[in-house]
Amino acid sequence: MTSQFEQAVRAVCNLPLGSTELITPAAIVICLVMFWLNGEPDFAAALAVPGVRLHLYEKHTPRAGRKMGHLSSVGATAEEALERVLEAKRRL
Repeated sequence: MTSQFEQAVRAVCNLPLGSTELITPAAIVICLVMFWLNGEPDFAAALAVPGVRLHLYEKHTPRAGRKMGHLSSVGATAEEALERVLEAKRRL
């Protein structure tokens, strides 16, 4: 119900914390620079998986171990969300 960013602002501003109730099951996979080692990843193939979104961090200089973005997915269950995001990762 409350995003991690909103929750951080609430905490820093000494406001009441928001609800952490689950809206829908979700999963993420961090995209490290290794996905770019053989050229541009196949984002279109990854995004063809239902329920998957791509979040790039606009970093222009790849370095070993650097987080360049992440894939997220939603599903009816946590298992379905995880399966979707892992399939999208395989397609990169």
